[in-house]
Amino acid sequence: MNNPTDSLSRVILKPKEEGRVVRGHLWIFSNEIASVEGTVDNGEIVSVYAHNNSFLGTGFYNRNSLVSIRIVSREAVSDIRQLFSEKLQKAFSLRKTLFAERESFRFVFSESDFMPGLIIDKYNSTFVMQINSAGMEKYKDIIVSILREEYSATNIFTMHDEYFRRMEGLPVENEILLGEKGIEIISDGDIRFEVNFASAQKTGFFFDQTANRKYIESIVANKTVLDAFCNSGGFGLHALKAMASHVVFLDGSQSEIVHVKENLQRNSFVDENAFTCVCDDVFDYLQNAVSSGKQFDVVMIDPPAFAKNKKSVMTALKGYEKLHRLALCATKAGGFLVSTSCSHHITKEDFLQAARLAASKSNCNIQLLFSAGASPDHPVLPAMPETEYLKFNVYRKY
Repeated sequence: MNNPTDSLSRVILKPKEEGRVVRGHLWIFSNEIASVEGTVDNGEIVSVYAHNNSFLGTGFYNRNSLVSIRIVSREAVSDIRQLFSEKLQKAFSLRKTLFAERESFRFVFSESDFMPGLIIDKYNSTFVMQINSAGMEKYKDIIVSILREEYSATNIFTMHDEYFRRMEGLPVENEILLGEKGIEIISDGDIRFEVNFASAQKTGFFFDQTANRKYIESIVANKTVLDAFCNSGGFGLHALKAMASHVVFLDGSQSEIVHVKENLQRNSFVDENAFTCVCDDVFDYLQNAVSSGKQFDVVMIDPPAFAKNKKSVMTALKGYEKLHRLALCATKAGGFLVSTSCSHHITKEDFLQAARLAASKSNCNIQLLFSAGASPDHPVLPAMPETEYLKFNVYRKY
């Protein structure tokens, strides 16, 4: 690493606290800091040193957060715009290598693209940002300028995660930074989706399941399918495309069911004998299905995160076990259960254990056929387990 030549404030770590950072982790916690030179505003760039005065990198500082420093570069930083421009170019180049024909994908995945606390989803020329760090908040105008000038952005706005904004001590209100907040039509493989940002969840579309939606096409031909927690219909629409005999789209949100119907029409799925749209609580629907003996060849469960933090893990695991048990009971013998979790705090092993316990309590056996994570526009940093969150498992009920 080069020694810094700028005049940034210095942060010195306590003895023996640099190991994780040297190995590639990008976070420094408040209890690992020995001293901070002078007065530093939240979000400002600082130079970070080990206790022996060896330079570790440059990062955003936030005294209000448990994660006090987020490393943004292993080198000295003298031009923040140039740094961001280079990082965005690398991120964009990766996505165009992965998805040469697509104009919509996750453009930036926070720490995984070495832009800590910044998520950008690209929808044609609309860019949706989720900012989860004080540093990215402080320099967001530079990011907007780069997106406009170098990527021909016509619309840029934020759709923040309130939980993470509050953790950073940031205001939760969203902003329109360029253009307007309207509707985009995107392609997910051969399926087209309308994304209405006025009513969409998260940043508008779940790009993390792109590869997994493609996978389920291999197991659904001529089968009855339940797409539970269907959102805008992602998995179920791919199932119809792959010639499923019937798909039930199930979600607890009426607005999402409306989106499903719009997307069915957009993709010319007009045979009403091929699908049913149901607005109901998923647990209630599955319980009623089990009570009435209704079963499907394929049951897909893609719930929202059950565990937002470590404190909620045990409750979440009980919820996952119950959900798997009901889903397995609603799956025919020889059929498939597609199970996914976006809870980072739920480990792969814990998620598998929830399915194992559910199978045992349902008096059935299961075979794990396929296991995956998020699509490759959500890369994982091996040095940061926090960047790996999605679990996607496909079981056969034996």
